[in-house]
Amino acid sequence: MAYGWVHEAAHILGSEGTTGPAVRARLGGLLGAMRRHRGATGPLGGAVDHFLKVSRSYWPGLFACYGTPDLPRTNNDLEQLFGSHRYHERRATGRKGASPALVLRGSARLIAGLATRQREVSAADLAAADRDDWRSLRAELNGRRQRRVDRHRFRRDPDGYLRGLEAKLNQSALPP
Repeated sequence: MAYGWVHEAAHILGSEGTTGPAVRARLGGLLGAMRRHRGATGPLGGAVDHFLKVSRSYWPGLFACYGTPDLPRTNNDLEQLFGSHRYHERRATGRKGASPALVLRGSARLIAGLATRQREVSAADLAAADRDDWRSLRAELNGRRQRRVDRHRFRRDPDGYLRGLEAKLNQSALPP
């Protein structure tokens, strides 16, 4: 009985073409039935309690994917997308771990990599991009890069880095 409930929950959550409220109502009904008939599961009662507890803790964010088209329903789908990116990154760079560029420019590189796997991007698509958004993203990414460079300089020579900061502060305090 308990295994049937878990399979039914997986079927409800994995159903395509249903809306968030419909999935919420069906899963809520199943969880209510599980709570009422928990005693009939015998030694698996503790597992049913755990399933109910975890479902209750995830409940507020569990149905967000049903309101967004093309958003993967499960972690497996998301892991496949990110794993594909990691595979291509590893192939291109030869690194086993994530490259520093992915850490610095991940918000742009990851989205671009996933988008180009879904469909081919043309020059017209790039020309239609909002230049102000592009500039703000570039400024954010350059700021991130600069902070990383500053951390590296500080780790390499902390005293010299602090002397340079102090000199900049003193210059800005002097009258022109």
